[in-house]
Formats: sequence, structure tokens, C-alpha cells
Amino acid sequence: MANYRSVFDIIGPVMVGPSSSHTAGAVAIGNAARLIFQKTPKKVVVHYYESFAKTHRGHGTDFAIAGGLLGMAPDDERIPKAPEMVAKAGIKLRFVEEEGPSPINHPNTAIIDLSDGEKQITVGGCSIGGGTIEIRLIELQGCKMNLTGPLPMVLYQSNEKNNPLVSQLNELLDQEAGLQKLQKWPVANGELYEFDIEKYLAPDTLALMQEKFKGIIYLK
Repeated sequence: MANYRSVFDIIGPVMVGPSSSHTAGAVAIGNAARLIFQKTPKKVVVHYYESFAKTHRGHGTDFAIAGGLLGMAPDDERIPKAPEMVAKAGIKLRFVEEEGPSPINHPNTAIIDLSDGEKQITVGGCSIGGGTIEIRLIELQGCKMNLTGPLPMVLYQSNEKNNPLVSQLNELLDQEAGLQKLQKWPVANGELYEFDIEKYLAPDTLALMQEKFKGIIYLK
């Protein structure tokens, strides 16, 4: 129960079906990858493992991932047409059924590689039920980060070490959402901070943070 924030995380969200784990959760994984990449990719390769690899076609996981990459919500009626929309947006999207166990230790796993010719990242997410996901892996700028997983989570990249803004963000998140854990990861152009928080951020709080802390990423 610790990984669920409300009863709606258990019974599932309002969504385009058929499955909260394989469809709504996949939308959320695609959305998380889009937010972390922070721009429109030119090429996306989705690696499915275990249950996702076996059932992605029948459960609509492909169009759900595509919808997430376009920023759609789980109940967006356009989701079944999302792969076509991705192609029209100039994004090359490919799905790969991988054999063997999930590298992030969950049967509903999607590892997504995103690139645009200059930037490349990898995001590993799993759908844990009810449309709820965990992000357990991020690779960027030569750094492989094995994250703690449960959302909500805030990511903030600083181009300088010991940036005073980090302590300000830490204090604000603790006041507004209950900070559970802070972890720092070294990357090529500075440091990436992972803030695991207890509660979802209020819209006005998020707007304030996005204005003050440029490049902040909020995953929920």
C-alpha cells in the first residue's frame, strides 16, 4: 500500500481501455519519458519485457505509450490513433519484444530510448497497477541512475555543484509535499537531484517552482 497515494490509484483512473496496468500505466510511462527528455524526440525505441512483451498488442500498450509521448491523458479519446499522430509529428517509433527478465525487476516493464540526433536518454518505467507507475531507471549524460521508483517525484538538474537553489527547493518541497528522500547523481554537465515526495504538488505550488527553478521536472 505504501506505493499508492489514494484509493483511485488502486481502482484505477478514468481511461481509454482495456487495462489500467497495460494501457493507463503505459500512458503514464510515455508521459514521464517525454517530460524527462524535455523536447520532442526524433526517434523512440520501446523495449518491452515479460508481461508487456507478451500482451502489448492485445492490451493497447503500443498506442498508450505513443499517447503518453504526445502528452495525452489516460482518458484522451485520441489514444487509439496516437501511433499515427506520432508518425505525422515526424517521430520514428519502434517497439521491441525483449526476452528474459525485466532489468528493473517488474513484469510490466517498458524501457524507452529517446534521441534527436544531439541528445539521447533512456527511461525505464513499470506499471504497478491501477494506472500507477514507478520510474526506476534514467540514463543520461553518461550516468545511469537506479531510482527508488514511487511517484510523485521531482527531478532538478543543476549545472553547478553545491547550488544554493537546491537547498531552497529541498525546503519548499518538504513544506508543501513532505520530502521523503533526496538523492544526488553526478552527470556530465553538473548534478541531477531526485526528490521523492509524499504528496502531489498543488498547481499553484508547481507553477511557482517552475518559475523559480528552471528545468524542474515533476513526475506524478
